Amino acid sequence: MKNQATHDTSVVKLDASHSPRGPMGEKYLASGVRVSMRLWEAEPVTTETEAKLGESEREYEVVGYVVSGRANLYIESQVVRLDPGSSYVVPRGARHYYHVLEPFTAVEATSPPAQVHGRDAPKPAPPIDPTRTEKL
Repeated sequence: MKNQATHDTSVVKLDASHSPRGPMGEKYLASGVRVSMRLWEAEPVTTETEAKLGESEREYEVVGYVVSGRANLYIESQVVRLDPGSSYVVPRGARHYYHVLEPFTAVEATSPPAQVHGRDAPKPAPPIDPTRTEKL
C-alpha cells in the first residue's frame, strides 16, 4: 500500500460582519497557512499628502481586486489607476501607497498572510540623528 501524504482538509468560513480589524482598519477574512484575505471597506477619500504618509513596504505580496471606488496606487516609480473591476499586484518589498479618490472598497489576498508575525504592524519612525541640523 502506498503512503499517502497527509494534508490539511479543514474548511474555514468567516462572516465579514464579525471579522477582526487590523491596525490600518482592514477586515481580516479567511486565512490559510500560505495566503490570507482582507477587505478594505469604504476607505475614505485622502489628499495626496495624507496618502504619502501611508507609504510603506511590506514583507508580503498583495493581489487585489477593486469592488467600488477609485484610487491611484503609487508603486516605486509608477502610478496605477484603480477602478471598479481592476485587479493589481504589489510585489513583496515594493515601496507604495494608495491615494483614495472616491470611497474605496477592495478585496486583497496576501502571501504570506499579512496579519501573522507582526507583518502588518506599523513600522516605527526612523531615529532622529541628533547631529543633523535643520535650516529654517
